[in-house]
Amino acid sequence: MTFINYVAREINCKIVYYGPGLGGKTTNLQYVYQITSAENKGKLISLATETERTLFFDFLPIEFGQIRGFRTRFHLYTVPGQVFYDSSRKLILKGVDGVVFVADSQEERMDANLESVSNLADNLREQGFDLAKIPYVLQLNKRDLPGALPVEELQRQLLVKGEPCIEAVAPQGVGVLPTLKAVARQVLVELRKSA
Repeated sequence: MTFINYVAREINCKIVYYGPGLGGKTTNLQYVYQITSAENKGKLISLATETERTLFFDFLPIEFGQIRGFRTRFHLYTVPGQVFYDSSRKLILKGVDGVVFVADSQEERMDANLESVSNLADNLREQGFDLAKIPYVLQLNKRDLPGALPVEELQRQLLVKGEPCIEAVAPQGVGVLPTLKAVARQVLVELRKSA
């Protein structure tokens, strides 16, 4: 559901970071924002209520290139982690072009991961998207913690369609950019198909 700004000659794409509460979605966005040069990014906006927080910012990466003379601008969003904020999650998924699922690698968080993946699939379906077809990356975050499950176990339970799976330690920036690049590449492939 990309938006094309003909005046600015930009294609605007929406990437949503989804996953269980406290899994690292916000940390991913904060890291990307921190390392992106000032002239290539908008403001980091936090939409906060008493009980939830959503982050958003847009940036114009130089290295992803152009499509038919148009620059590509990515808008990155997080969703509230707790499932009881489902209406906010649905709203944020409107018009999504790609999804990053940020899984918490800790064994005690596996149920929350599974619940969140199921919720993502349901919410995408309501928006007319199919998780099996949308650009999608699985990030296994918190790989540095002692209670982290083996990668093979996490993949066995969380892989949806053979999507790219990237290990991460988001506060240190490990795996953050490879995750973003993997989902952006998929989004651009889809854009080029329709261009």
